[in-house]
Amino acid sequence: MEERARAAADASRAKTSDSDALQRNYVTPGLSGQSISTVDNSRTFAPNIACSKTATMLEVLAQPSGTGDLGTVTIARDTDLDGTVDSTSNLPMPVSGICANGVVSCQPGSWNNCSFFRWDVDAAKALKLSAVDMPKLAGCYCINNSCGTNLAWGNMASVLRDLGGGMIGALTTADPRYGVAEAVIDGPAIRYVGAQSTACSSNPELPQTAYRSNPATIASDAYAASTGNSVFQALKGSAIGTGTSLQYRHCTIERRVTVLKPGAEDIISRTSGGYSTIQTGFGQNGSSFDFLMGSPADNSLGGGSCTLIDFRMTLHISEPDRIVDARLTQFFADDWAQVRIDGQLVGSGPSAWTTLGLPPSKCELKKTFYAYPNLDLKPFLTAGDHEIWLRVAVAEGGEGFAQVHVDVDNSCKTLEQLVDGCSAIAADPQCKLDSELVDGVQTWINGVATGLKPLPQTRILGGPACPTDLTRDFFLKDRTYRCSVDDVAKPDTSRGAYIIDHSTETMLADRTRQSDGSFASSTRAFSLPDPGSVPACEPVCKTRAPKANSEAAPDGVVGAKQNVPTGYDSFFHACTADNQCPAGPGEEVVSACGCLDDFPEAVVMMQTVRLAAADMVCTGSLQ
Repeated sequence: MEERARAAADASRAKTSDSDALQRNYVTPGLSGQSISTVDNSRTFAPNIACSKTATMLEVLAQPSGTGDLGTVTIARDTDLDGTVDSTSNLPMPVSGICANGVVSCQPGSWNNCSFFRWDVDAAKALKLSAVDMPKLAGCYCINNSCGTNLAWGNMASVLRDLGGGMIGALTTADPRYGVAEAVIDGPAIRYVGAQSTACSSNPELPQTAYRSNPATIASDAYAASTGNSVFQALKGSAIGTGTSLQYRHCTIERRVTVLKPGAEDIISRTSGGYSTIQTGFGQNGSSFDFLMGSPADNSLGGGSCTLIDFRMTLHISEPDRIVDARLTQFFADDWAQVRIDGQLVGSGPSAWTTLGLPPSKCELKKTFYAYPNLDLKPFLTAGDHEIWLRVAVAEGGEGFAQVHVDVDNSCKTLEQLVDGCSAIAADPQCKLDSELVDGVQTWINGVATGLKPLPQTRILGGPACPTDLTRDFFLKDRTYRCSVDDVAKPDTSRGAYIIDHSTETMLADRTRQSDGSFASSTRAFSLPDPGSVPACEPVCKTRAPKANSEAAPDGVVGAKQNVPTGYDSFFHACTADNQCPAGPGEEVVSACGCLDDFPEAVVMMQTVRLAAADMVCTGSLQ
């Protein structure tokens, strides 16, 4: 069994060990209609996964000039993949540098007066170069004599791959139906074998390729498809699909807002007594009342030697919080007067009169006195009924009067209440939030937060009579909780627990339930087959090859900013069966075959890049 497994693993590794093997054994023959063999080579078959194929989808020919720039770049295309080249063009400028998605054209032989171009496709699906700023290009490097000698000729294979790769990227992005089966380099030319593999359609706008431009829609589309599939929903809701019996509970958290604009008389009103109420407005959001009581006409009251006459007025207070101000503004009498509120004396005249009996001196004064106390009555006017009492002492003829002035706020007010119908469910440890919709924004779905949050909402409430703007973080949360049902029978795992707890590497212990409900324990010898020995790792080696630092940035070529304008490219190779390092041309071995661990070096390199991108701040003081 072990030998068969090793043989199968070796056969699979031979066909899929690296990207070149995958390309050679599966990708290229699959897209070009050639035969593919099974892993053990026992069977072959010819797949047909492409609607059309061509040996030359794109061919790029580059010829360096004496300045090191690419003086001529010829592009040939088979646009309809019918096997015939039908489009040929030349770049109108020399190429001084190459980027992953474009080219750089400078004054030949130098890095001066540079222009930057990105590969694009026009409406007719033809390749073109669009002028852009350099930050819109990626992975740029210099190839002309300003950065080194013979860079283009000496690295023609990589130059062609990078130059053609930018073109292929633009073509397949514009029309993702087409794929590249193989890239063949022949001297100063690179040829791409292409196929139409996504769909047999003349329209490049295909649903199958929509996710390429917007991968984020995959999750929502998958959820929508699953929601409309009855079989999926049945499996999802089953005990097997969920792993337990679940119950879904729906609830809402709602912000209920009522806009109130009471009438002024709904705040304070005269329910009895008094002889007049005068209402006026003192602003957009308020009104004022003057409550009048008594008998102010001259000598309208008749007395004897001294007669006590009472006037009582009842004010009903519905909303004391809306009373802005309340004052006993004035009172007068001929001869004496007292003003009480709920029986408490608040004013008298013409001199102090504190008892309920006759005035403290003679009753007849033969004149009318006036008092303007402007006394604050607001502390007295709590919710409910309050009696204003005017007592007048009259000898022969006389009069009496009292005035109470009240300012009220009858502007629009909001009554806000947060009705939480989810608190009891959320407090249940068996329930977990499954989905949440906050003011139409999906914040949770299938038990996972989406990362979306609604912006604060502003709503106009109260209608035309009382428009009110109210801004809140949310107004309605619509939630669904997934709750486990406790009364579902859980599987009995006691036997497995017994085996694990009582067994050893050489003895297997077991306990089984008998028909009468009792348990029977047993033990027997136990041994695992020899797992054999495996290497501690796959031996690898590390090599390096010298290179010119020709990478380019907006500030210029990197090598021009360094003391030593050369560097090294590092490579890792899987060692051969006889533990030899298969170093490539021009490479020198840095670390021989073995279990290499370059993790500390990788961490240092990443930290260097991270800190290089950070701002430098001087924290010390100048001396």
